[in-house]
Order: sequence, then C-alpha cells, then structure tokens
Amino acid sequence: MSRRHERASLPREQLVIAWQSASLLLGYPDDTLLHQLQLLERASTRLPDDIGGPITKTVTRLREASLDELQADYVDTFDSQRRHNLFLTYFAHGDTRKRGMALLRFKQTYLRSGFLLDADPERGAELPDHLCVVLEYAATVDQERGRRLLLDHRAGLELLRLSLAQRGSRWAGAVAGVCATLPPLRGDETDAVRRLAAEGPPEEEVGLTPYVVPDLEESPSSHPASPVSLPEPSFPGVRS
Repeated sequence: MSRRHERASLPREQLVIAWQSASLLLGYPDDTLLHQLQLLERASTRLPDDIGGPITKTVTRLREASLDELQADYVDTFDSQRRHNLFLTYFAHGDTRKRGMALLRFKQTYLRSGFLLDADPERGAELPDHLCVVLEYAATVDQERGRRLLLDHRAGLELLRLSLAQRGSRWAGAVAGVCATLPPLRGDETDAVRRLAAEGPPEEEVGLTPYVVPDLEESPSSHPASPVSLPEPSFPGVRS
C-alpha cells in the first residue's frame, strides 16, 4: 500500500479534529481561542504524530505570549507578507480580476453542500477562500468537497507552510498539520510549489478593476438550472 493511499484513508474523525483545530488556531487570536487551547491540546493527542505534533507546537507557541502580543504578531504575519496569505486563491491569481471567478468556484462548492457563507464584511465575514473557512467547511459540512478544495490549491498551501516555517512563525505548526492530512506531493505538484516559491503569487494587474465575488443569491431566476462547473485553478508548473 502506498503512503499516498494510506494518508488518503485517514479516519474521518481524525480529519475533523485536525481541520477544525487548525481552523481555530489560524483565526485572529482572541480570549475565546486562549480558553480553547487546553481542549485543542488534548484533541491533538488523538492524531497521528505527524499531524498532532505540529498542531500541539502551535498551541504551545500561542501560550508563550500575551493576547496583545499575539494579535500584533498575527497582523504582522498574515496581513503584510504576500507569501503568508491565508486566502488560497491569492497564490494562483494574486489581486487580479481572475480571482473573482476563482472565489465564485468556492461559493458554488459550498452551495452544493447546502452551506450559505455569510458574505457581510461588516459582521466580520471572511471571503470563501480563507483557509479557516475552508477548514471549518471541510471539518463540519462536507469533508470530501472540502478536501478537494485543499488539494486544488495545494501549491499555495505548501508555499504558506514553507514560508511560515522559514520565518519561525508560531502558526507554522497548524499549517504543517493540515498539509500532513493530505497525500504526499506528486512530481507535478512539487514542481508547482518550487515554481511558486521562486516567483511568488502573481503581481497586481495594473489598470484592471478590482475583483468582485459574483452574487449567487440575487434572485431565484438568476440561478442556473444545474451547477455550472468552473475551471480548475492553474498554478505555474502544474500539468492539466
């Protein structure tokens, strides 16, 4: 039995623990998260060492600082570094117009599972490709479709893992734990990660209007009779 097949057959209960734990740990730090750290640490002991170990390391690192320090570090880590972006489509499309259609594909996936994502930014809603949203969806709504979203954006996820590890970030372990739940990289995926690491996410396309996420809930008549499949994300170096 190949290692790739073994990892694909990880028990559903362990995937739920790993993905939901990582989703909580990668969110903006607050008092609720600090109170959950002990629970997350206990839960990580039910995971294989290559998944639970990195998650536990992030729990430990989060305990080392005050809430104010964690919040400042979080902003510095994820809001100011292009290679530390938690929005998965950013790695394939950057802040370009193509990203709008990529975000729509996430929303369509959620809707196929009967999951309507809150899109109101005034209530703190995240875009559908935010890693915490994808992990929560995969853990609690639709494991197979959520796993497919992670695999479709594997190159960006691996670049995030490598970049956080290189920085020595306290959140590196949570991302490493997520990557360890997925099958080992294949040759074309490895090439894609190397290419993305060398070139980084696409630069902004100057002169284009900002991307928008098309609204799928305008009216019943605006919905297609059946789901419309969108193109798969395309990373440099990945063969179709």
